[in-house]
Amino acid sequence: MPTTLALTSMAVALALGVALPVGVYGAVRRNTIADHAATVVVFLGQSMPVFWIGIMLMLLFAVQWRLLPVSGWETWSSMVLPSVTLAAFTTPLFMRLIRSSMLETVNLDYVRTARAKGLSEWLVIFRHALRNAALPIVTVIGLQFGLLLGGAILTETVFAVPGVGRLLVRSIVQLDFPIVQAGVFLLAIIIVTVNFLVDVLYVYLNPTIRLR
Repeated sequence: MPTTLALTSMAVALALGVALPVGVYGAVRRNTIADHAATVVVFLGQSMPVFWIGIMLMLLFAVQWRLLPVSGWETWSSMVLPSVTLAAFTTPLFMRLIRSSMLETVNLDYVRTARAKGLSEWLVIFRHALRNAALPIVTVIGLQFGLLLGGAILTETVFAVPGVGRLLVRSIVQLDFPIVQAGVFLLAIIIVTVNFLVDVLYVYLNPTIRLR
């Protein structure tokens, strides 16, 4: 389980690290060449299955260029390809959601008021607009965390990562049903816990929400 959680967490961090600046830039610089290019990347990314992305990255970076290990989870270099593969599965969704959420926020009255005070544009965007646009983003992150745990099954199988996903696949092939039941139950507990934490985080992101 620690391996699977580490893989999923690294994938979420990579996805947000790419999607957040690109999505914000696409909303601020709407209908520019960069915005249209990001839209094309979103459509391409959402149309490619995670196992195909993993195989292509393995062929390029491990087999063809010999820059990274083919499989395993022993060193930092062996963690790169599985994490990037799983991140590529959800980055396009984060990009599209961040862009659409920011487009609804950047033209609201309080954003115009912050601009009228003389604040810099990027301070207005990241301090005022992004915080209020973060609620749907946080929701999807919580939901995608569960999907990434399921996607980790394919990623761990492709890259031979010793995680819960690979263990479940081997247990299914060997008809080891107690292991399958225990693994699915544990993943379900993690998904429920993550969604609970997302609901709690709403209170801190939006002052109008209060626990009753």
